[in-house]
Amino acid sequence: MSRRLLTDPIVLLLAATVAVSAFFLAWPGVDIWVSALFYEPGVGFTLSSDPLLIALRHSNDVAMVTIIAAVLASLAAKLARPERPSVIPPSASLFLVASLALAPGVLVNLVLKNQWGRPRPVMVEAFGGSAPYVEVWRITDYCSTNCSFVAGEASSAIWLTGLALVVPRKWRPATALATGAAALALSLNRIAFGGHFLSDVLLSWCLTLLLMAVVYRLTIARPPSWLANDRLERGLERLRPARRIDGRKR
Repeated sequence: MSRRLLTDPIVLLLAATVAVSAFFLAWPGVDIWVSALFYEPGVGFTLSSDPLLIALRHSNDVAMVTIIAAVLASLAAKLARPERPSVIPPSASLFLVASLALAPGVLVNLVLKNQWGRPRPVMVEAFGGSAPYVEVWRITDYCSTNCSFVAGEASSAIWLTGLALVVPRKWRPATALATGAAALALSLNRIAFGGHFLSDVLLSWCLTLLLMAVVYRLTIARPPSWLANDRLERGLERLRPARRIDGRKR
């Protein structure tokens, strides 16, 4: 196997997904042990009512909306003044929107969370619920919709790290550090609330980053010619509304 293949982000993330899955299938008790750190018998997951942690949870939505609003504002500015370069390169905008839609949107929330039926920690017998603990990747009917496998908010949180791939190069280390720290805090928050197991979070990260790596390759790193940034830029220029002068289109 070539060295290039061994260092390919997509291959590495596929391997990480397999490794994390194998670990929790072999040692499922790790999930229970980690969640138990935040559980008080007879009381529940007490941190779930902490106002600061609740505010932290909502900050994830604020960050996503802010990024998408910036992308839309860049698009609007380009359509209004097509002769000027886009504030955010079209390839970067496409990467952010497509990766958000495909990873947290389709794969995590529509497919896995709604079809796999894994009960959340607050639903299992070990933490006062009535359902058994279910291993990763096993489909059950203990939960009907918006279930534990995998973690939706951890997916959208790790998606924030994609900013480090599209900001100017001099800002990338600081952006990676800030978004990585935010993703870690937001994801641990869901475990502390009893909303997800550690395996839900780690597999959510792996799968989201895997799809992000695929989308990044197709939109920025090695795009087909029709997705190249200059082609997208010219395409946006052609979308501008025709101007009217003296009742005639120009």
